[in-house]
Amino acid sequence: MTDFKAVDAAIAKRMDQNLEELSRLCAQPSISAQGLGMQECAELVMEILRQRGFKTELMPTKGFPVVYAELPGRSDRTLLLYNHYDVQPPEPLELWDSPPFEPTIRDGKMYARGVSDDKGHIICRLAAIDALLEVDGELPCNIKFVIEGEEETSSPNLHAFVAENVELLKADGCLWEFGGVNHEGVPVLYAGLRGICYLQLSVETASRDAHSGLAGSIFPNAAWRLVWALRSIKGSDEYIRVSGFYDGVRPPTERDLEYLAKLPESSHDLKKTYGVRRFIKGLEDGIELRKEAIFSPTCTICGLTAGYQGPGSKTVLPAKASAKVDFRLIPDQDPEEVAELVRAHLDDEGFDDVQIEYLGGERPARTDPDDPFLQMVASSAEEIYGTPMLVTPMSGGSGPNDPFVRLLKVPVATAGIGYPDSRAHAPNENIIIDLLEKGIRHTARIMSLMEAS
Repeated sequence: MTDFKAVDAAIAKRMDQNLEELSRLCAQPSISAQGLGMQECAELVMEILRQRGFKTELMPTKGFPVVYAELPGRSDRTLLLYNHYDVQPPEPLELWDSPPFEPTIRDGKMYARGVSDDKGHIICRLAAIDALLEVDGELPCNIKFVIEGEEETSSPNLHAFVAENVELLKADGCLWEFGGVNHEGVPVLYAGLRGICYLQLSVETASRDAHSGLAGSIFPNAAWRLVWALRSIKGSDEYIRVSGFYDGVRPPTERDLEYLAKLPESSHDLKKTYGVRRFIKGLEDGIELRKEAIFSPTCTICGLTAGYQGPGSKTVLPAKASAKVDFRLIPDQDPEEVAELVRAHLDDEGFDDVQIEYLGGERPARTDPDDPFLQMVASSAEEIYGTPMLVTPMSGGSGPNDPFVRLLKVPVATAGIGYPDSRAHAPNENIIIDLLEKGIRHTARIMSLMEAS
């Protein structure tokens, strides 16, 4: 059995090295939405893995490559680690307190784009491996890494990659790319992820913008057309009006509700963190709020573009308007089917002039919260955090876990270094260095306990 005191000492001793390596990784831009620095970052990840003795391969896809790596352990059990090396665009740059690709440490935190999502989690897992190798000279189980480069753009090529490599990726458990603690510092395990359907809606009513005085009374206005189309999709009651949209929604089970009932109240913290005065649909504290947050599908306008938006006034009637819209999906909704339903809805409502571009999608997927692997991950946190992980049936966010659950048939758990103010996808993304160390210690225990699980 692994000597965890020795492992923890090895982790503490190497923290400066871990931070240096994380800083090096975050300094390399890798913005998949813009195709910036992707090959360079994939090669850097390969180098970091090879330094530890991993057998690595840069596996092509129709988009950016997947970094695959494996290192054998002393048991026949295998832990699959899913991560991604791509990051979100850093804009708006003026809201960063330090440059996004110049990692900076201040007040016990490291700031950089990707430091939490997801490069900090890559280093967390590698640091746990370093400590186990230092103490035991070998790993307790086989480790496989799948580190893709398109997670931030809905992983359009990962499903095909997994389908083509089912034998290669076989494992007994999978640790997903994120995880962390809640507002109270208690670690949380998510047993599933909602899906997503991301669309761009656009309309063009003329060949060019027009003077609003000349055209306002007689020309169709692209901005109004788009607003009316969006209004037809979702009403002020917050319910989605697309026919058939809710047909695939599977309601939570009684066991799901039991897990939700054990979660602490978070409404006050959410309001404080985000400056929100109230929740939609008349929701207040309690299990109904928690159930709505993860078991109800959504339609979110993520961005709107039309006409003049600069300082001062410009009397213009816009010829073009567009909106980016995401739908968060619940098992068993399918993103491509949702896109088809939206198209049919717009046609039926008289908005056949509104064009739809499918920007990406992922199916929702879940693991049974009572699965032994998930329960092991949850219980192994107690020594580090003073409490087992809270288990929640599903995350409000999305990710490409469906092919792992459905094709590999592997249980998927989360554990990591995030916290509610990590600001992933926002300016000043950060991690707390003490939480990074705790995450490394927890990950080392998960790897060690895989041997006997």
